[in-house]
Amino acid sequence: MRGSNGTRVPENGTEEVDWELRPGGMLVQKRDDGVGASGSKIKIKVSHGSYQHEISVPAQATFGDLKKVISQETGLEPQEQRLLFRGKEKDNEEHLHMVGVKDMSKIVLLEDPASKERKLEQMKIDEGIYKACEAVVCVRSEVDKLSEKVAMLEKSMRGGNKVDEKEFVVLTELLMRQLLKLDSIEAQGEAKVQRRIEVRRVQSLVDALDQLKARNSNPFNSCGNAVSVTTQWETFESGVGSLSAPPPNPISSSAATEDWEHPSSLLLFSFSRSVIRNLSTPNASRYKRIY
Repeated sequence: MRGSNGTRVPENGTEEVDWELRPGGMLVQKRDDGVGASGSKIKIKVSHGSYQHEISVPAQATFGDLKKVISQETGLEPQEQRLLFRGKEKDNEEHLHMVGVKDMSKIVLLEDPASKERKLEQMKIDEGIYKACEAVVCVRSEVDKLSEKVAMLEKSMRGGNKVDEKEFVVLTELLMRQLLKLDSIEAQGEAKVQRRIEVRRVQSLVDALDQLKARNSNPFNSCGNAVSVTTQWETFESGVGSLSAPPPNPISSSAATEDWEHPSSLLLFSFSRSVIRNLSTPNASRYKRIY
């Protein structure tokens, strides 16, 4: 006891606490300077590795409250923090003033090992995603160039030009190489989505090349209707040298189409063209123009 209203007694045998005697005979812990009633604030030194932080919190706050403030300073979530005061880890529910935390007291901040391990793992995943995205971007730039070449081929064919078959073979081979590159990329998350999009793009370009190659090999496929109309007018049944159109055919359009698509009809058509090319009559030139 120091006088009639104050004494110093050891707490847990190690820490001395100041007590004061209130009116009515109540003995309470004496308040230090800077530690007022509820609402007054104290400054706490928080040591985090090589970093030092000064945190201001209410004097009667809990360690859980302190963690929330520390989170704003360090970026560590409250559940990722471990707070040690005088060598002992403190629970979230413990009050600062009840364990002896005063103005300018020192608290050690440690990152939870499990949380640290999760962060390292996430960093590896993020790094892998970043590298995969870069690889997809490189492939995309190559596919862009090949896509332009496919468009140029299509434009040339629309202009009535016949394209060398090697052009289709080379472009298809180059696209397949890009497809193999995409297949070799180990991707997760967003990188996986981007890779899937690019794979579908390459496949669509390969399909487009196949269609262009077929049209280039057999240009009559693109004008089948015109061929069928012309050949109906130039049948030998109307008589050589006849300028009149044959009588209307009662056969339906679908049946006529089936007849001309039949292999034997196509063979007869080819034979008729070859016969007319060899005609020596004055009317030969007329039929040659038609066929």
